[in-house]
Amino acid sequence: MSEETPLEGEEATGDAAPRPSRRPRSRAHRLCKRLARPVVERFRASLQLRVVTATLAASASLVVIFGFVVAATVTNGLLSDQREVSVQDARDAAVTLADNLSDYTSPRDAALSNAFSTYLTNLLDQTNSATAYTLSTSDGTVAQTRPVEADTTVSPELADSVNGGYMATQYQTLSLDDGETPYLVVGVPIDNLAVEYELYAYYPLTNQNEAVNLLRTSLVVAGGTLVLLLGVIAGLVTRLVVSPVRQAAATAHRLAAGLLHERMAVRGKDDLARLAGSFNLMAANLQTQIRRLETLSVMQRRFTSDVSHELRTPLSTIRMAADLLYAGREDFDEPTRRSTELLATELNRFEDLLSELLEISRFDSGFAQLDTEAVDLEPIVAEVIAGFSALAEECGVEIELDAPSHHVVAEVDVPRFTRIVRNLVGNAIEHAEARPVTVTIRDNDTCVALSVRDRGIGLKPGEAERVFDRFWRADPSRNRKTGGTGLGLAISSEDAKLHNGTLQAVGEPGRGTLFLLTLPLQKGNRAVNSPIALALDDDEGDSDGSR
Repeated sequence: MSEETPLEGEEATGDAAPRPSRRPRSRAHRLCKRLARPVVERFRASLQLRVVTATLAASASLVVIFGFVVAATVTNGLLSDQREVSVQDARDAAVTLADNLSDYTSPRDAALSNAFSTYLTNLLDQTNSATAYTLSTSDGTVAQTRPVEADTTVSPELADSVNGGYMATQYQTLSLDDGETPYLVVGVPIDNLAVEYELYAYYPLTNQNEAVNLLRTSLVVAGGTLVLLLGVIAGLVTRLVVSPVRQAAATAHRLAAGLLHERMAVRGKDDLARLAGSFNLMAANLQTQIRRLETLSVMQRRFTSDVSHELRTPLSTIRMAADLLYAGREDFDEPTRRSTELLATELNRFEDLLSELLEISRFDSGFAQLDTEAVDLEPIVAEVIAGFSALAEECGVEIELDAPSHHVVAEVDVPRFTRIVRNLVGNAIEHAEARPVTVTIRDNDTCVALSVRDRGIGLKPGEAERVFDRFWRADPSRNRKTGGTGLGLAISSEDAKLHNGTLQAVGEPGRGTLFLLTLPLQKGNRAVNSPIALALDDDEGDSDGSR
């Protein structure tokens, strides 16, 4: 004997659905992307959310796999038990029918139809499991079904197996009751008589189906509850770990903001407590080092200021003596005269250095103040350029002033603005390598900008950020014409900040350097949206200023 597995339904076919247009799909994609962006950002920003989500996903996967395995095992067990009982019942029914039908020798016997009806009714009265029987001759000439009003059509595959002399079973959904009901159909051939018969017994699987549905419902409820419980546990456990980390991040943020006394709370003696203790030790060391550096910085500034002030008195005396010597240098011999001139030159440089050190000390102590007035900036810039005419001619540098045709009036501290321009132009001449220097003035509704562009040696990568450091020089070995101290650009940057402005630099080796000064037109405002771009274009234009 052989058995057949349940047949799968054929897949329905039909006309292909029209393809949706690209436009709605693209619009829906953008909408979904826009709606999902906050969720994705929240997911990336929260370690606790990622851990809980991963735990839920893993536990849900395990619960689903476990549920499928348990449901399949229980279902197969129930169906296997029912099949064994049904097959044995069908065999007994076949034996009973074989005894009752042994007297009939022809399928065309007129009494055979009534005998089918009687015997099947007796079978239905004797069994408690089968709800319907179908009995027919192998050639199908005589058939009788009980109950006669039921649709007991079997599949062709099952009929072919039984017609071939094999006992076969198959699971089918039949309309034997008020609705569609799953049944186990057992087909048994009766072929030891003069007439070959086929018996089909129908056993309902309602109880098994209800048991499986109840099991699945229980698994879904239990699995969902277990997943939620695991999610809650994961959230609580993760919170125990994440909370100290968040506290450490918040404390580090406050430390970075200057609150050096901030510390983490140390609870217990576990790994997190040791982490908090190590963090507090690090914060204490940082606080000690920062305070030490602040003390050293204050001492250094105070030392610079004190030395600068204290040197002015002896320097004044030396200056008077040097002036007397310089005035009578014509009466000296050549070596003494040269020494007198060198003494006067170096005293001038020394006075410039002291003046710049005193200015730096005023910036450091916060005593620097602005004395602003509304002035036209172009004449000031032109006067500074004219003052460098001799040096420019000596260096072979041509200076070009590019200014608007209208007056550029801004509220500035004239001496400080003049010092900025003088430092920038002198620096450009010194590094121009006998190439032209362009000074550009532009303004807009809120700001005025001045750029000084040379086409000399330029700046190496990383030097644009250091060019405003004190005593820093891009090339200390160069032959310098102006005898600078390395403080001019640093003082210019502080003067720009004092005006609520900015002083920036950009350069490339071989292309030169551009210094860009941006100041607000009115005192108290801030410099934003500079009229000149910070770029090494040969034709720096203004964004919205007019010529």
